[in-house]
Amino acid sequence: MIQTTTESMAAPSPEAARKYAEMTAALRDMGSVLVAFSGGVDSALLLRAAHDALGAAAVAATGLSQTYADEEMTEAKAIAEEMGVEHLMVTTMELTDPRYADNTHQRCFFCKSELYGRLNDVARERGIAVVADGTNADDLGDFRPGIRAGHRLGVRSPLAEAGLTKREIRALSADLGLRTWNKPAAACLSSRFAYGDPITVEKLRKVAAAETALRQLGFRGFRVRHHDTLARLEARPEDMAEILARADEIAAAIRAAGYDHVTLDLEGYRAGSQNEVLNARLQPGGLRRPGAV
Repeated sequence: MIQTTTESMAAPSPEAARKYAEMTAALRDMGSVLVAFSGGVDSALLLRAAHDALGAAAVAATGLSQTYADEEMTEAKAIAEEMGVEHLMVTTMELTDPRYADNTHQRCFFCKSELYGRLNDVARERGIAVVADGTNADDLGDFRPGIRAGHRLGVRSPLAEAGLTKREIRALSADLGLRTWNKPAAACLSSRFAYGDPITVEKLRKVAAAETALRQLGFRGFRVRHHDTLARLEARPEDMAEILARADEIAAAIRAAGYDHVTLDLEGYRAGSQNEVLNARLQPGGLRRPGAV
């Protein structure tokens, strides 16, 4: 089930339409493309454009990893099938890399290096000219080590190259009838851990179980942040009253996932909250702000 936002979306601007047309033309010139497909709003629009431009020469590939919830994998399969696009599931092994499992602020570099390396292998085996990802123009202003990994491995980012912003991507997606248009941002489960807290399969399963339980209770736009035996729930401000009213039910669901204590973060959900401490350390040195996860 896609968890969506409730905002309305205006029609895409002429500028957004122009960018989309330019991107589609650029995809057509590539001849064939393997799209790194997460099932999120960005990669869904990219996949639709690639399919429109290239037909069967556009293929979707999703990294099969324990760092993403099972329902995200299921959703990616369903969306690709609806578009009529061939969809591959490519197993990635980032958790076996101690540089990833150590969970430094460069974690995403090692994750994307693993994913894009495997996608490059698939592309070579199938004679596909280009591997492309869903990086958008807004992402380029953030500290995102995964983008650096993509650049090193020759991955193209057609949305960013066309200058398409997140809002434009949502508007275009709504206009094209893509059901992902208002899907909340989703990041890998490893983003639920503070930097330096080693990532293990057991911890990932705990977080996944807790977040799945909350989605089954009808909530969306939240994160369960892992702090050993304590789960810190970040929720949208508009959901706070309902969460307090259903506190016993919610706490029981999260405890059933393996946590001993459940807290509600009074600052609410904000993308990249695990980067807040890192921001304070990096910004005085003139480095860019870490990206939202």
